[in-house]
Amino acid sequence: MSLDIARIQSALVAEKLDGWLLYDFRGTNAIAEGLVGLTGQHVTRRWFYFIPASGTPRKLNHAIEANKLNALPGDRTIYAGRGPLVDGLKAILAGAKTIAMEYSANNDIPYISRVDAGTIELIRSMGITVVSSGDLVGQFEAAWNDAEIATHRTASEKLYRIKDRTFEYVQAKMQAGTALTEYVVQQEMVKFFGEEGLIADNPPIVGAQENAGDPHYGPTQDKSRTINPNEVLLLDLWGKLPTPGAVYADITWCGFTGETPTEQIAKAFATIVAGRNAAIDLVETRVAAGQVVRGFEVDRICRDTIAAAGYGEFFVHRTGHSLGIEVHGNGVHMDDYETRDDRKLLPGTGFTIEPGIYTKTFGVRTEINMVVGEKKATVTGACQSELVRMSGVKQHV
Repeated sequence: MSLDIARIQSALVAEKLDGWLLYDFRGTNAIAEGLVGLTGQHVTRRWFYFIPASGTPRKLNHAIEANKLNALPGDRTIYAGRGPLVDGLKAILAGAKTIAMEYSANNDIPYISRVDAGTIELIRSMGITVVSSGDLVGQFEAAWNDAEIATHRTASEKLYRIKDRTFEYVQAKMQAGTALTEYVVQQEMVKFFGEEGLIADNPPIVGAQENAGDPHYGPTQDKSRTINPNEVLLLDLWGKLPTPGAVYADITWCGFTGETPTEQIAKAFATIVAGRNAAIDLVETRVAAGQVVRGFEVDRICRDTIAAAGYGEFFVHRTGHSLGIEVHGNGVHMDDYETRDDRKLLPGTGFTIEPGIYTKTFGVRTEINMVVGEKKATVTGACQSELVRMSGVKQHV
């Protein structure tokens, strides 16, 4: 990823900031590493890269790693000992009063809070105010370009096909009276991933009935249950193309291994659909009107909808997460529950909306993906409105 210094400086002016200070020590700030192109490199000393709102960027490197930021534009200062480090930092920040770093006040957004407290204290001791770079990261690290959006859409289409094939596979096997475990179904899905040419950091989630009530359940060869008739079957699958820069898609659908789900299951599923739709409507309406929408607001409207139906205590998960080259990206999360993510949903933002109701006896979740454009926000796939019903299944013999 190459830094567009001119665009960053325009954003800094718009936000009334004197600059953006990128800093890392031994991989503690993966966001900064990625922005300057050092991901995966062996860097053992502290480095700083300051992008001022106007003028030439400034680098501060240790003497034994003096060339590590050579690919970036700007003037270079070299340090070796502790004193020269502090003096060098004062020099590259000369004239700045308010700067952005990967910091979050009160650690409200831990995903963006990558700079240690001591470094923040050091910079503040120089009379400089440090604010969060959250929206800068959203614009210059987490936002997708047209080519990246295309990889997401392709991955999404493949995931939907895998989802359909999996429900068809389960129904056919259970109609024949074949015993199926969650793990067996998961491994069949892994085969489908290979056939579709998708990769993922982990295999998909297959959870039946009470296991669907665990938001992060995943079957293994040693920990898996049989899928029985008249149960919820949750499929959570995510993947991306095996090409550089490709970004993830991530969906969840629920089925029922029988003709008619219980009233309790049907009501719970209808409730999360209503919460999801309220969140989608908020994003679509705000973006179309040119209004700001923040991550916590999306979570709040979804959560309030589910709570109003009497299920608030069972929604123990944020509403959604950022998507990127990793399935959980560095952009805005739809969260006013685990954290309070006040970052803006900027153009190019890709994320999930995935409310769920999780009880001791069953769980349901619906998950879709959205991409924000300049004037329109779009759901990049079908939205499930009813449980997938698998009729004619038999108890295995």
